[in-house]
This record gives sequence, C-alpha cells and structure tokens, in this order.
Amino acid sequence: MSALAAKQPLAGGFTRRGACPALSAPMQTGDGLLVRLNPVAGGLSPAQLAGLCDAAGMFGNGVIEVTARGSMQVRGLTSASAAPFAEAIDRLGIAVRTGVPVQAGVLAGLDPDEIVDPTALADMIRAAIARDGLEARLGPKVSVVVDGGARTALDEVAADVRLTAVRVGGSPAWQVAIAGDARAARTLGVVHGDTAACEATLALLAGVADMGREARARDLSGKSLPALPSSSGLSRGFADLGGSGKTEAAAASMSVVTDRLVADPRDKPWDDGVEQSSLIGIANLRDDRVALGVALPFGHTTANALKTFAEAARALGVGDIRPAPKRTLVAICGTVAQAETLRKQAETLDFVTAPDDPRQAISACPGAPDCASGHIPARQIAAEITWEYSSLLDGSIHLHVSGCAKGCAHPAVSALTVVGSETGTGFILDGTARDQPAAFAENDGAGRALANVAKRVSAERRTGETTAQTIQRLGLSALAEAFRQGGK
Repeated sequence: MSALAAKQPLAGGFTRRGACPALSAPMQTGDGLLVRLNPVAGGLSPAQLAGLCDAAGMFGNGVIEVTARGSMQVRGLTSASAAPFAEAIDRLGIAVRTGVPVQAGVLAGLDPDEIVDPTALADMIRAAIARDGLEARLGPKVSVVVDGGARTALDEVAADVRLTAVRVGGSPAWQVAIAGDARAARTLGVVHGDTAACEATLALLAGVADMGREARARDLSGKSLPALPSSSGLSRGFADLGGSGKTEAAAASMSVVTDRLVADPRDKPWDDGVEQSSLIGIANLRDDRVALGVALPFGHTTANALKTFAEAARALGVGDIRPAPKRTLVAICGTVAQAETLRKQAETLDFVTAPDDPRQAISACPGAPDCASGHIPARQIAAEITWEYSSLLDGSIHLHVSGCAKGCAHPAVSALTVVGSETGTGFILDGTARDQPAAFAENDGAGRALANVAKRVSAERRTGETTAQTIQRLGLSALAEAFRQGGK
C-alpha cells in the first residue's frame, strides 16, 4: 500500500464556517469575500440584474454564481468594498431575504401543473417564525421547503422541514417530511389546510430549536424510527423522535404535530402529482406568458456575460429574471418568440440552454484556489471531463467534483464522486463527498485520475449500454484501480 493510500482521508480537512454568507455578513473565501443574495420578490427586473452585474464588477472580482438551492452569489469582495456593494444593491431597490430560509418554487402560482399555490403558506410560515422568535434559536443552515406539487423541481433541495402538496381523495393536502431532499426526507404524514401545515412546521422547528443551535431536523429521528402508525397512534411513532438529545420541550412540540397528521405514510393514500422535470427550456405558464429556463455552466459566469443576458432581456421587454434551484435562471417572457430570442442569446454566452447538455450531469464547486476550503480545482476538472468525455454524460449518471468533503455543490449521492482533502483526492462510487473513498490520488493528479476512469469506462462501454450500466458491470475494484493509476 502506498503512503498516500495509507493516509485514508476521511470526511474532513475543510473549514467549517457554520454560517451563510448574507449581504450583511460576507464570508471569507479563497478569492475574497462572498455574498449570497435571495431577493424578497423572488426575482430581479432585467435592469436590476444588470445593475447587480455592474456592482459585482466594480466591488468584487466579476464572478457571479447561482447555487444548487437557487441563491445568487457575488465573489471577490474585500473588507473595504463589501459595504459599498451592499449600498449599491440597496440603491437598485433589491430587497434581500433574511432569516430562516422558507423556499417555494420559482414558478409558484404560475405553474399550471401545481396542485396548490404555495406562496401563502410560505409567507405564513415566515411570519410565524418571526412571531415566535425562532430565528435566534435555530442554526443558520436550518431551512423549510414548501413545494406546491408542480413540475418545476424542488426535489433536490434539501430542507429540515418539507411540505409538499399532494391529493388525498381528490382534495389538496400537505405531506409533511423532515431532514432531506424529496428522496431522502422522512415522511411523517399528511395535514389538511395551510394553518395545520404551518402549525406542524412551527412545532417541528421548535423541537429542533429546543435541542440547541447546532441541532437539525435529522436529530429528531433515529435510524430505528418506524413508519408512523395511523392517526390513533401517531404519538407513539413520535416518541422515537429526538434520540438522546431530545428535551421535554421538544417532545411537547412533537405532540402538536401528531394532533394534525392524518395519514399513515406507509399507506401513502395520496397522489404525488406530476413528475418533476428540468426548468431548462421554454414552458407555458398559467397565464398567457411563458418561462425560459437557462443554467449557468457549473453554476457560475462573469458579470459581463450575465449583464449581456440581462440587457437582452430588457430590450425584449422581459418581466423579471428569477434565480432557481439547480443553478438556473428563469426569465418570465411575454411570448414564445420572445423566449426563443433570449434563449439564442444565452446560447451565444455559453449558458446551458438544453436539459440534455452534458454539463448538467456534473456538479462542481469553485474548488481551489477560489474557495479557502478547496484542495483541487473542481470546476476546471469538471470542464475538462465535459470537453473530453461528453458522450459518457448521457443522463444515466451524475458526477460530483468537490474541492473538499463538505460537498457543497451536491450533498446528495452521486454515481461518481471525486473529493479533495489535505492528504489527497479520493474516489467514491455511489456515495457523497463525506463518504470514505475507495481510492486516492495526489491532489495535483486529480484531473488525470478522473480522466483515466472516464477513459476506462469509454473503452469498456458496449453498444447500446448506458454509462451507468458500464460502471455497474466494471465494478468498484476496476474503477478504483483506474483512478489510482491515472493519478500517478
């Protein structure tokens, strides 16, 4: 065994900041200070977006990002320029959300496929959190998702509390789940009506708050938590929530939830609604307008490029441009022709304009040197793989290139994950950046190591076989060896 492999880097070797880089509290990164913006209005007018780009170039390093959760980020600010940047944002009339994030769909109230417009419930929850003083008692990462059951995806947005509109016996209701994205979250049951959903959410958040600011909703349930029984015995199911850290106050909060849950998640007596799909492309809205979704390649672009897009939108008379999950921007257009013209402009800027673009199959953070925690140039590696092996990115797999074990760009499981650390770059199959790697390479050989895996998969791929099928057939041992050999 090599000395490098013997080091066996585990999840770690990164700087835990424990906070989110709000406009009023920028976060130090490798390329300066980082600010994250979530517009209160949900979107920005083209003029506001163009002004934001000007401010990013004047006070930052001219790099703008849209995150996996749909936040906008401006990089490269300094201690001297952060305050003038905030003043510039204020002059543009951009009100920025603060407090516990409560996220509804980017097309809430406009998507013709949604079961319920989640806007009113999201506003109700925000007001209740402020009323009850929960923000000061909850950690900075605690969040809520309110999904109206539409096709515009919130599935991959993780949250401590998830409310998803469903149909029970033909009537709308809210499915309540905790700790995760749509796939991983633990479903507790269903409530009827916005008031009950809000009360259930507040009770769950209070339970988290009662365990301290380090607590998350995942701390309310252990691995042994069984599927909740029907309404007559829901309190018994909630008795398992919280584990050893549960307080009496948290238990009392849970009893509030049990009074409102009306369905056994094992029986699943509800209709989940339409299958969620990509935001990228042109889609009809509930009124006569259409939405154009484009994505930033690996979530970032230059201020100049984004300003060009914003000015094209303004010239066309586009209403507003909304940052959205999966590093997407959604423009609300008056006509299909208007949307198509703007799509062509986005294409010239090298934005992602088609859902099957190979870049959509890769998540990559900035990595080194832009991020203080990054150990490998994650985005550069991702771009190189896309350029050389785009045929492997056929939609059957997801690749995650992470600068460190935080895995910010994609916390969920990926078919292939490459993660940097202080002691080397790890290779993980069917896992997350926090999992134990199966093979290692020197950080300066990370790109070569991953390219060798791609080369092996490409060479072994049979006619008619997807990349996922080839990876499954080759197995962990062969792929890990290819990674080790490529990184030498």
